[in-house]
Amino acid sequence: MNQDLNILHLITQASFVVQLVMATLMLVSLASWAVIFGKLIGLRRVRGANDGFEREFWSGRNVQELYAHSERNAEIGAPLERIFASGMREFLKLRERRVGDAGSLLDGARRAMRASLQREMDAVEHNLSFLATVGSVSPYVGLFGTVWGIMHAFTGLANVQQVSLATVAPGIAEALVATAIGLFAAIPAVIAYNRFSRDIDRIAIQLETFVEEFSNILARNIGQGAGAGASAPNTR
Repeated sequence: MNQDLNILHLITQASFVVQLVMATLMLVSLASWAVIFGKLIGLRRVRGANDGFEREFWSGRNVQELYAHSERNAEIGAPLERIFASGMREFLKLRERRVGDAGSLLDGARRAMRASLQREMDAVEHNLSFLATVGSVSPYVGLFGTVWGIMHAFTGLANVQQVSLATVAPGIAEALVATAIGLFAAIPAVIAYNRFSRDIDRIAIQLETFVEEFSNILARNIGQGAGAGASAPNTR
């Protein structure tokens, strides 16, 4: 009885459909953990890069110098830095075209930053929907394997004259392993999804706040006639 209820033995003795469900859930679980670790590293890197650029921006360094540095490091820079560069790029283009209306200058820069913000958020949210899918679907896939396994177990007992707990237990245990694997895949995915969603919301707030603050800086520069070469305010 103990040998029959060994986990590995139960898996190897399960029906083909149940084994297929288990194998699928194990692969999904491995993929989910790969996404989780990748997201942990990626979001930590994004937060660190954004905080570093924000400190540099508010240190009082010249905006034109920051823009030149951002253009050189467009591929490896922080999302916040790319948003800043897109706004400055559009602002300078409109200035070169002799657009004199302050509202048009500011709206153009803000639209460019909003578009860049959306691209950055799409990149940050990459694979997040996969975790949501794993968390919501895996228990049902495991339940399907359990139902199928129980049906298979009771079908096999149809020709048995005397049914006891020792006869029924292995077949039911085989089926329940599928549900256990489904929960094993779903629970970490749900926890990680909720954690990452909260972190991404904070990143989104940080990016949106910067767009508004930099828009205010551009508005002041336009009003003062200082142009793009004005320095960012020193907040220390």
